[in-house]
Amino acid sequence: MNDLSNTIISEFKRASNKVLAPQMAAYMKNNFDFFGIKSPLRNNIQKPFMIKKYLIHKLEMINEVKILWNEPQRELQYFAQEYAYKYISSVDESDIYFYEWLIINKSWWDTVDFIAPKLVGNYFMKYPQNKELIINKWINSNNIWLQRSAILFQLKYKSETDTEFLAYIISSLNGSNEFFINKAIGWVLREYGKTNPQWVENFCSKTELSKLSQKEALRIIVKDKNIEV
Repeated sequence: MNDLSNTIISEFKRASNKVLAPQMAAYMKNNFDFFGIKSPLRNNIQKPFMIKKYLIHKLEMINEVKILWNEPQRELQYFAQEYAYKYISSVDESDIYFYEWLIINKSWWDTVDFIAPKLVGNYFMKYPQNKELIINKWINSNNIWLQRSAILFQLKYKSETDTEFLAYIISSLNGSNEFFINKAIGWVLREYGKTNPQWVENFCSKTELSKLSQKEALRIIVKDKNIEV
């Protein structure tokens, strides 16, 4: 174990809370152990490590992040993904395989919903030429977390959203019985609806979405229309 991971684990252990730990684990369906550190305290503990001038070499970062990712306590994965995000300005073309590794290991919505828009989303902004190949691979992977990431990587793109590609991704995964897929479809449509509600309305009217996806997609649009009436 290297210096960064060793130090972070020691600091988090020192701040552990035996009362909160089982409560936080229960919220995550007991899929992971927890130290019992809530986000404000965790952010305060890890803040010094996030200062730019103290960041380690990128290759060391990837190694450290993987070490922390393999630890049982979920707070260490939260730190690890946020630490990886500090290197987003120096993303390399091969980093998509590192992000893919993060998605398919210790998979759950709490990490995937950070990785997809923040790491993968920024990656494809820089390397759009790789988008079709990688996303099609994820769509056809039968891994719901890669599929969810394929849906959500454009979540924060706003006016830069590739609507043709978004429609293709949704259509490719539409009809799933998987909650996390249908929820993601509704979420990405709802978010893009803040930028282009007409496009979302038109898409939903022409596409037979699940009830969950449809409800989530149109929630804000319907609410706004009711307010106007």
